[in-house]
Amino acid sequence: MSGVNEPLVLGIETSCDETGVGIVRGHTLLADAVASSVDEHARFGGVVPEVASRAHLEAMVPTIERACDTAGIALRDVDAIAVTNGPGLAGALLVGVASAKALALGLGKPLYGVNHLASHVAVDQLEHGPLPEPCLALLVSGGHSSLLRVEDVTVGVAPMGETIDDAAGEAFDKVARLLGLPFPGGPHIDRIAREGSSVYIDFPRGLTARRDVERHRFDFSFSGLKTAVARWVEARERAGEPVPVADVAASFQEAVCDVLVRKALDAASSEGIDHLLIGGGVAANSRLRQLAEERAEKLGIRVRVPRPGLCTDNGAMVAALGAEMVARGRTPSSLDLPADSSLPVSEVLAG
Repeated sequence: MSGVNEPLVLGIETSCDETGVGIVRGHTLLADAVASSVDEHARFGGVVPEVASRAHLEAMVPTIERACDTAGIALRDVDAIAVTNGPGLAGALLVGVASAKALALGLGKPLYGVNHLASHVAVDQLEHGPLPEPCLALLVSGGHSSLLRVEDVTVGVAPMGETIDDAAGEAFDKVARLLGLPFPGGPHIDRIAREGSSVYIDFPRGLTARRDVERHRFDFSFSGLKTAVARWVEARERAGEPVPVADVAASFQEAVCDVLVRKALDAASSEGIDHLLIGGGVAANSRLRQLAEERAEKLGIRVRVPRPGLCTDNGAMVAALGAEMVARGRTPSSLDLPADSSLPVSEVLAG
């Protein structure tokens, strides 16, 4: 082994539509190769599981080879193989898990099946160093909006809140479709919102009313917001008036970011935690980053957000968590490791 403090780990991520292969040594990123099938899904307006699975099959070997070439290593050099075994699309996960098992068995290396959401937390170490313990993590993506208390990312994380309907990224995609913007919607809404007014329309903030605090203080709901946008746009169209796309996008984005930041900082303050980590694809949103930093500074809370390329799904985040597992001496997974599409966030390492 290259050294227990600096393990060389290859990570595989196939939970959705990106085939990601990352290689890290300790907290140093050596390669982050991604093959995305997003263009194949764009015409459907969302990810098609069967299309994603087939794309992973076709991309796996070339992406592994590209990662090794970038890192300047041979496969036999790695100390361990890490792979996302859940949550995610069942067929897509199976491709990654089967590939990781084949590598681990063929190379005689330990296998670590890790949680996709916990990997989004661990990847920040590649940019900002070891995680503060504890820290509060806000994970926002197409499938997840979660608040997590993280004591030790290799042992477990404690969920404090989650989405009860549409996740933030899902709402971005649906609103983008309403506004005639391409898929995936997040980057396009972020871009066009810069030309609009965030106070043009006062869209609702889900689960922030006083009556919601007792049961859903740290939970999220964006279904009502999505419906409010749809009704507003439909009313304009029925009246024969033009839809101010930039203003609608900016007002919608402000409502989402306001709720995410408000609840995250409330959770951090309630737990006496002074570090907030934001991860997941929506963490690449410029307004979310800006609003979090502005409000957190007033509370004395430090915000950590990986660069946008590490926020979306990638193999580097899986390798980062795998490297931490090796460094801390966690027991590897067995070769009968399953793919679990509904893996709870509290299960960080599969047995």
